[in-house]
Amino acid sequence: MFKLLAATLLGVILLLPAAAMAGETPAPPDAYLYIGFPNNGQVLPAGKPFRVWFGLRNMGVAPKDVKFPKTGHHHLLIDADLPPMDKEIPNDRNHLHFGAGETETMVELPPGKHTLQLLMGDDKHIPTNPPVYSKKITIYVK
Repeated sequence: MFKLLAATLLGVILLLPAAAMAGETPAPPDAYLYIGFPNNGQVLPAGKPFRVWFGLRNMGVAPKDVKFPKTGHHHLLIDADLPPMDKEIPNDRNHLHFGAGETETMVELPPGKHTLQLLMGDDKHIPTNPPVYSKKITIYVK
């Protein structure tokens, strides 16, 4: 009996931090976010801006400060890991905000290896629940 109770309590304790680590705005469970261009492993020319195209399925895009069900706006993470899921997404050169509802941008990066990843934020730039983010891709600028 004690082992069953201990196992149950451990399971609850392990689940609590995950629930506390998400934003409050609900996202569709089947939302799918991806980078349409560039492709993973792609080599891009140095000294030229290139287009980054954001793809999203089963969820809508709305500008910041617009609270509408099943919507959010894009954030492009450049050479960065995912930020905490229960706090506002940083706004700096590694965390670009697209609060006007943009679905693409032009980026120029220095030569080298870089990573790109998208993360949806709610009307206040906090990740949705569940968090909606793309796979991280690697590109090379030469």
